[in-house]
Amino acid sequence: MSRQQIVAGAADMIRRRGLNATSIREVAKHAGTPLGSTYHYFPGGKNQLATEAVQWAGDTVQKVLAAKLRKGPVDGLMAFFALWRQIVTETEFQAGCPVLAIAIEENADEKALTAAADAFRTWSDQLKTSLQEHDVDERRAQSLARLVVAAAEGAVAMCRAQRSVEPLDDVAAELTTLVETAIAAHT
Repeated sequence: MSRQQIVAGAADMIRRRGLNATSIREVAKHAGTPLGSTYHYFPGGKNQLATEAVQWAGDTVQKVLAAKLRKGPVDGLMAFFALWRQIVTETEFQAGCPVLAIAIEENADEKALTAAADAFRTWSDQLKTSLQEHDVDERRAQSLARLVVAAAEGAVAMCRAQRSVEPLDDVAAELTTLVETAIAAHT
């Protein structure tokens, strides 16, 4: 069992249950690792593990975006929404985003909250940069990028509540049109 598997297991539990309902003991069981190994890798306990789980999730999404944004902002947007669609459907609407789960957690550790803010900022910045590369001015690119990230997170929450991908698909379609329009206005 690798350290990375424990982090991924923690991210999975947090995205399903939230931080307060996730314990080190349950993460160890979920990841199939001895409890002692979990404490060995994470001497800072639950807070350290939560922070690293958020960083891992943020990095995972960042890599998906980076691969698709090379083709343009619409491809990046579509990949972003496809990722969330895959997550909610493969987990039968039981999982959302661990970054959001930490961000809204009442008693989240400051380092975990900072990691969540960094993840949201990174995703937005990636989209913003891609939009700017397609001649969308900086202010508009920034607001569109933030809208995409915020709307995706909200749509994922709606999907989980409604047990349907319709909110995600609707939001993705509307945002695609909005991004295409912004790009077309500057070409």
